[in-house]
Formats: sequence, C-alpha cells, structure tokens
Amino acid sequence: MRNYLFGAFAALFFAVTPIIPVKTSQAAEAACPAYDIFGRVMSDICWDCMFPITVAGVPFGGGSKPPGAASPGLICSCSDKNGVPWFGFPYSSWQPARLVEVVRRPYCSPTLGGSVLQLTSSRLMGGKHSVENRDEARQEGTTFMNYHYFAFPLDVILNMFSGCASDGYMDFDLMYLSEVDPTWNEDQLAFFTNPEVTLVATPVAQAACIGDALAANAGLPSEMMWWCAGSWGGLYPFSGNIKEDISPPQMAALITTKAIAALHRRLLAWKVMGDAQMCKGVIYPSLPKTQYKLSQLYPLAEANNAHWIGESAYQWGEWRNIPGVGEDFVEMIWRWNDCCVQTF
Repeated sequence: MRNYLFGAFAALFFAVTPIIPVKTSQAAEAACPAYDIFGRVMSDICWDCMFPITVAGVPFGGGSKPPGAASPGLICSCSDKNGVPWFGFPYSSWQPARLVEVVRRPYCSPTLGGSVLQLTSSRLMGGKHSVENRDEARQEGTTFMNYHYFAFPLDVILNMFSGCASDGYMDFDLMYLSEVDPTWNEDQLAFFTNPEVTLVATPVAQAACIGDALAANAGLPSEMMWWCAGSWGGLYPFSGNIKEDISPPQMAALITTKAIAALHRRLLAWKVMGDAQMCKGVIYPSLPKTQYKLSQLYPLAEANNAHWIGESAYQWGEWRNIPGVGEDFVEMIWRWNDCCVQTF
C-alpha cells in the first residue's frame, strides 16, 4: 500500500491488533462466504465491458460510450524522471481496477477465501436493523454494512496491456477496511470529514437527484449533481448507514459508491480520466462519477454488462441476491483510464 494519510493510522491499529485469519466454525463459515475470484475470472467478469478501446482518438469494439471528460487526442507527450519529453499515442479503455466487498460480518472477506481477518464485534455487525437487533446508536429500519477495498488491475495482472497503470498499482492488494474507520459507523463523525453536506441537506437539493437518476438511466450520470447517486439515493453522509428501503443489490451498489466517494474525499483515490491525467493519475478530492461504472460479481454475477452509478437496479439486477445466504456482495469497479503509450 502507498504511504498515505491512512497508512500511519492503519499501521498503529494493526500493530496493536494484528490481522490474523481466524479459523471459524461451520456456522461462522456460513456467515462468511468464500468467493474464488481468480477461479471465476473467465465466467463472472464482463470482458465486453472493457470496450470501447480508444487508440489515438479512434474507438474500437463498441460497448458503452466513453465519458464526456475522456481525452479525444491523437498524440500525447509526457516527460521521464529527468524531465526529458517523449511522445506517444493516447490509449483509453474501461479498466477493471478495483474490488469492493460489502459484508455483514466485520472483517469477513469472501475474496480471501471466506477468511475472517479479525475477531468480530457485535457493535460492527451489519445487516438490516429492527427494534429487536439494532445497535443503540442506529435507528429502526436502517441498513448498515462494512466494506473492504482492493486494488485489482486485472488487465495489468494478466499482462493484457502495458503502460497504463496510471496510479501505480500493479497487483491484487487490500487497500482499506471500513472496520478501522470510526466515521463509517457514525453519521455524526462522518459529517466532520465532509462538512459540504450542509450545502445539500435540503429538500430542494435532494429533489434535484431525480435529474441525476434520469441521466444515469439514460446513459451517463450527471457530474453536476455530486451529492446524488441517481436512483439509489443520496451519497451523503459517507457512512455505512442507509436509511432508504432499497433492495440488497441496490444497497450494495450504493455502499460501494459511498466508499469510492469517501476515499476520494480523503485523498486516497485517483482520477485517471482526461487530458491532464494522460501521463499519471492524480489524487482527486471529489467523486468523478462518469469515470466509474460497476458490475456485481457475487452472489449472482453480472457477467454480460455493467451499470452506471445511480442506474436503476431494475435495468441490471434487482434479483441479484440470495435471501439468507447470499446477502454479502463483491462488486467490480470499472474505471475509465486515459494514458499515453510511448512510441518513440
């Protein structure tokens, strides 16, 4: 992992409570499902979702349209570490860049073989909360889920293309766990990391999200409405609590989007789309919604398409959960990546 602001906190936490996979009982294993991501690469991942691939401004392969902020250039130039310029051609595509696990049981990791990475706490337990089982800090009718964020540049791992790892990540790597983040559990604490929520915490601002929902379902979400997640609801606060009564697949997609937005806001996520990012991605403090699209991998794979942030689950997978045993999720994050490939 890179040495960002989170690194010091994470190092301190793990020094005190090291992450050690815990062998669980059969009942516990049922609560933490195993998902063989590398064994199901060919069957569960939407390979067509990488298209269109754009080379020197010319798109190939069909697929969803590039984002409006994508680079349309025919030639590009970057500099090496000594400041000497070199020239190349722009190469752009949808990169399978990240994985997000959305789980009920704290520290449960389906993509790590169903391992529980730490002794669990009932305070961090996720799922739907009612009068009988809610935490005192949570309200009746809310849903709370934890997430784990992985680097997963699959095209780079498989050596499919070269020169386009704009953020430097080259392999599978666990980058963030919500369980060690106190702001993920409490809306009030989350407010202090994103006080801009006060600008949009009005009925008028929330009603404007209808426009974002229409845009997402029509083909591309609106960058102007940065506080909205289209048909899924509002993005704020950046916590694991969801008050809307939405379906499990839609909930998992919203949690994933909140996680991406929170990491951007804390300077832990990259923008790799656009002319300014051709040579190297940049840390970016807000969510560039059109840079991303999602596809569900587990429990029921969305193997033939991907969906925009805020696109109604009725179009891509309202049914993609299994009650009781299939309510933890693994989401693939596709990221539009503009880069300059050196030719001479």
